[in-house]
Amino acid sequence: MQRESIGVLLAMTGTFIYGLEPVVIKSNPSNPISFAAFSALVASLVLWFTVMASGRLEEIRENPGGLRGAFFMGLFGTTLAYLAYSFGARMSTAINAALITRSEVLFSFVLSWLFLGERITRKLVAYSLAIIAGLALVILQGRSPELHLGDLLLLLVPLFWQFGHVIAKRLPYSPPTIAALRNTFGFLLLLPLAITTGPEFSAFVIAEGLIIAVGQLVWYESIKRINLSKATAIITPAPAVAIGLGLFLGESFTVYHALGFALITLGTLGAVKVKSELRT
Repeated sequence: MQRESIGVLLAMTGTFIYGLEPVVIKSNPSNPISFAAFSALVASLVLWFTVMASGRLEEIRENPGGLRGAFFMGLFGTTLAYLAYSFGARMSTAINAALITRSEVLFSFVLSWLFLGERITRKLVAYSLAIIAGLALVILQGRSPELHLGDLLLLLVPLFWQFGHVIAKRLPYSPPTIAALRNTFGFLLLLPLAITTGPEFSAFVIAEGLIIAVGQLVWYESIKRINLSKATAIITPAPAVAIGLGLFLGESFTVYHALGFALITLGTLGAVKVKSELRT
């Protein structure tokens, strides 16, 4: 029970950490691919320091076979996901990007059931749909979304994220090592594209790198303890944190915010209570 509780607490912490990310990304003035590459570099440096300080470097030498999986985790979870997001967002809207990427929980249900043997309960599905509905109210504010060609690319983003998470869940390494490897491979794969499109460095790279490092440490510690599907449901409201911060700073509060946040709160509290189980 303690393992489950800690996993839930970590996932909820991740919700607030990743809620800050849209603010940093939106403020970034540099080339987005260069921004992603150098942010991954900053994150990997922080994470490798954590790995070495905790004496966990030996686990790679003891389990070198896991590096192949770690490469694909970086390929899907960082490189392909960011490229799809970057180009998809340019061809769509910020509203669509925020909503479509939150469909990650639905991909998580399918992949976690198929590859990890997790039990997906009706309650977890219902609570997750309530969270998504609440986010839709908060983000759309009563407007109808406009469909764009870039939405197809955006739909690949949560799929790539979940492929990366499924691989991470099965790696024989500790969370700091998993996060360090993901960002190292992500940086190495993005670097040639960053050089081609024009490398740029800004202070926001450091902020994003720190968010990635701390966020992924918390995230991988969480999914080591609870089901990936449950952790994904809990972290789904992350964009609402940025919206809530905007309201706190003086933006207008509407009835859509009230209804949306109510649904998000009820859905998240419900998801927290669902026990992590495997199929029998």
